[in-house]
Amino acid sequence: MTLPSTPPTQTQAKNLSINAARRPFGRLGGVSLFTLGTMRATKSEEQMYEVLESAAFAGINHLETSPAYGSAESFLGKALKKLNLNSKEPKGGWMVTSKLLPGLSFKEGQKQLQGILERLDIPKINSLAIHGINLTNHLEWTINGEGADLLQWAEEEKLIEQVGFSSHGSLELIEAAIESNRFQFCSLHLHLLDPSRLPLAKLALEKGMGVMAISPADKGGRLYDPSKTLIEDCKPFPPLELAYRFLIAQEISTLTLGASKAADLSIAKKLRSSDKSLSLEEQDVLKSLKEAGERRVGASHCGQCRKCLPCPKSIPITELLRLRNLTLGYDLEAFAKERYNLIGKAGHWWESTNANACEKCKECLPRCPYNLAIPDLLEETHKLLADKPRRRLWS
Repeated sequence: MTLPSTPPTQTQAKNLSINAARRPFGRLGGVSLFTLGTMRATKSEEQMYEVLESAAFAGINHLETSPAYGSAESFLGKALKKLNLNSKEPKGGWMVTSKLLPGLSFKEGQKQLQGILERLDIPKINSLAIHGINLTNHLEWTINGEGADLLQWAEEEKLIEQVGFSSHGSLELIEAAIESNRFQFCSLHLHLLDPSRLPLAKLALEKGMGVMAISPADKGGRLYDPSKTLIEDCKPFPPLELAYRFLIAQEISTLTLGASKAADLSIAKKLRSSDKSLSLEEQDVLKSLKEAGERRVGASHCGQCRKCLPCPKSIPITELLRLRNLTLGYDLEAFAKERYNLIGKAGHWWESTNANACEKCKECLPRCPYNLAIPDLLEETHKLLADKPRRRLWS
């Protein structure tokens, strides 16, 4: 399914916006089920305009950008102005989220935030995310350090409507950030094939926070290019559509979706009003998908209970065995290799120790309720996935 090659009329776009589902997002009301990530539309102002116009037609009203996305903010500001002049906006207008990294000085933070507003050519942004609260000192900066002063200043000056965070950190750190009551939304890696953070997402929702799923397509298993095995397991649904429906049915506020052309937004258009519970057929397919993966891995399947942790060598055992599960269970070797070979090469954005660090101390063995030979499985995982790293897009 693709979007029409000719731009929609304003009446068509308004009708789609009216029909599109909306959910609360922290202090903001009415965010679309999908959020357009602007990372992939940075070739020209014309490309950004085309993507934004098509996003409005697909029922999207929430945009996610960042100073780290090259020319994205500048192109986005110009495209938004042009769309406004041409009366091509979603009903109720656009909501914009941008980001700052933790650790900035108060003055540098002021400068960067003002730069965001200048490039976007707007007086305020709806949501500011502290991007990458991955370490304890990042959270401390935000709650008690110069970050706290910066955010207070931005709110008092009415430059932002709400504050949130993204995290690639531990589950414990994410929980601490949610429980701090400082944030109105969070952006988390939430995926069909890795539901480990779903309890944290539900905690955030219970506290009235908005929850945005980061990259459920790419980081969720490169589901835009699924293996034949995964395609068969998900029939009659395309894997990406099933993954989106799974998250939407968990009441996640909004899912990020990157686009470089209009056709990339076809699935958002198709699912723009799909804020309903999973159908019986979807439930059956999800159940059989899980069972098929476990069956292929067999008795060595890791149940992801995390009871083997902590490891004396700081090996992220469950995450590495999850990649093994995906490789053997769903033939997602390319994705698993991509993630495995980022270990130790992405700073605090990803794991720092791979399976090769295991010294077979066997401390994990008595803690595993599945009686897995964890040191042997780690050795196998390293042999299976160790490869040259691939180019990494910003997380």
